[in-house]
Amino acid sequence: MPESEYQGVWIFIEQRNGKIAPVSLELLGEGRKLADKLGVELAGVLLGYNVKHLTKTLYEYGADTVYLMDDPVLEQYRSEAYQVGVVDFVRKYKPEILLFGATAIGRDLASTVATELETGLTADTTRLDIDLKNRLLEASRPAMGGNIMATILCKVKRPQMASVRPKVFKAMQPIEGRTGKLVEEKINIKESDLKTKVISVAQDISNKVRLADADIIVAGGKGLQDEKGFRLVHELAEVLGAAVGASRDAVEAGWADHSQQVGQTGTTVAPKLYFAIGISGAVQHTVGMENSEIVVAINKDPNAQIFEKCTYAIVGDAFEVVPKFIEEFKKLKSQGGERKHG
Repeated sequence: MPESEYQGVWIFIEQRNGKIAPVSLELLGEGRKLADKLGVELAGVLLGYNVKHLTKTLYEYGADTVYLMDDPVLEQYRSEAYQVGVVDFVRKYKPEILLFGATAIGRDLASTVATELETGLTADTTRLDIDLKNRLLEASRPAMGGNIMATILCKVKRPQMASVRPKVFKAMQPIEGRTGKLVEEKINIKESDLKTKVISVAQDISNKVRLADADIIVAGGKGLQDEKGFRLVHELAEVLGAAVGASRDAVEAGWADHSQQVGQTGTTVAPKLYFAIGISGAVQHTVGMENSEIVVAINKDPNAQIFEKCTYAIVGDAFEVVPKFIEEFKKLKSQGGERKHG
């Protein structure tokens, strides 16, 4: 497999009901940097039904080319059909790099595509770079329980594939009116060929803010000692209208649900404000929150690693500091309400 045959950086564009997943736009932003380093095109791979109108957005967010398959068989995601579409595109147009969002759909599809193409796949990547001398994708992710960062290379097979967690990278500012090339192909599979049928789709209609989408997150770790201590996190979150997060230690201790875990084995977040309370700051956790705009860390250990990742460091006992925060925020809310009614 001569490597010279393979050129270009491709992003699988995940969409549901005609709406592009934010992680796909984030990957276009990072893909643009990788493509520019290699001096190649950046392309989006878009599969679905009645989704051609989305190409405009993809060009504006950095894509030079969009590879499109638009067919009723692709209306709902099924790995059988989507694998056929992506693999056919890859075999015909030969990209050197293919990236997916590490979502439920992206993880499923990336693994089936890599298996069919007999190439490597680095899962849940948190950093990407290019070794220009050898034209190799450097895909890095925490390893050994989050204690080290491992950089994984795919030296022989092409394309080089990786899935990337949402919120790790930032989408570029869209350039209104930017255009590009469109390549349309027919899907090489019929509805009657598929073993799975979509009977119905259940929508999440709860009002609960998803951790990954929250603007404010209050997260707690093992420094809170027990489940009772962890209630401080809930109290502060309630006052701020924030989502509750937790370190892996807190989840494993049973103080929080796995859906609230922030980090490599949990959720990657990028809120405007992140409180890290009693969290030591191991790599396993910090890779999941290091893109937060403002980080307030509270820890009684002055040498805690979390202080290397924070905007504001408070060295002190969480059981003394957090109640004062709660009291002050309650006062501010009360004053704001009085002004509003006055």
